[in-house]
Amino acid sequence: MHILITNDDGVFAPGIIALAEGLKSVAKVTVIAPDRNRSGVSSSISLEMPLRLQETPMRGSDAGIDWYQLNGTPADCVKLALSGFLNEMPDMVVSGINAGANLGDDVVYSGTVGGAIEGRFLKLPPIAVSCVGEHGHMYYDTAAQITADLVKRVAAKSFEGVILNVNVPNVTSEKIKGMMVSRQGDRHSSEPMMPTEDGRGRRIYWIGEAGKISDGGEGTDFHAVRQGYVSVTPMHVDLTLHDKINATQHWLEGAI
Repeated sequence: MHILITNDDGVFAPGIIALAEGLKSVAKVTVIAPDRNRSGVSSSISLEMPLRLQETPMRGSDAGIDWYQLNGTPADCVKLALSGFLNEMPDMVVSGINAGANLGDDVVYSGTVGGAIEGRFLKLPPIAVSCVGEHGHMYYDTAAQITADLVKRVAAKSFEGVILNVNVPNVTSEKIKGMMVSRQGDRHSSEPMMPTEDGRGRRIYWIGEAGKISDGGEGTDFHAVRQGYVSVTPMHVDLTLHDKINATQHWLEGAI
């Protein structure tokens, strides 16, 4: 098996290094990641600038892992790889390990999830993996072990058209209670913008923190992680509300 790894924290982030190290025992690994932090870019691609790829010597290169950095987004990285750059097409895309959660509404904005989504054209389901911690030591090795196990499971029996969003509690591996399939929870709207001034006295704004949890009950990804389980959420890119098609048609007909 050949796995393409990307992320949104940048090619030098400790999470992607841990992921590559963890997966090299189960597959051939190629890393193509943004040259800097691209968190929050979702599935955006670069249309108005040329993309430049640079080979990047990393600790993994000594173990036969090819590392590249790209001046683009996670989706750019995967699109480049799947559009002719690689001589050998990967079987799967794994994006991460993200430094922090991608729970609930986070997936709408996440570059980690965006990178995985771009890998949906391959025969095996892409995986987005995040380590749910904010401060202190990050147990990326735990998330890497979990991901390696999931990769083997996917290779044995995959689900066509599925994108797996995986959130791993930031604890040592022996404290993980297991894996739990969950649905996306919900957050309230984000905290207010934070206005301030730059060095020349001009008004600038910082995006507020993610909103508090509004739906984190049993069955959600928030609940699974809070209980000490790895949250595994199956997703797809079809945003159509299929059960609302008839109602919308009736509404349009009545509005004429």
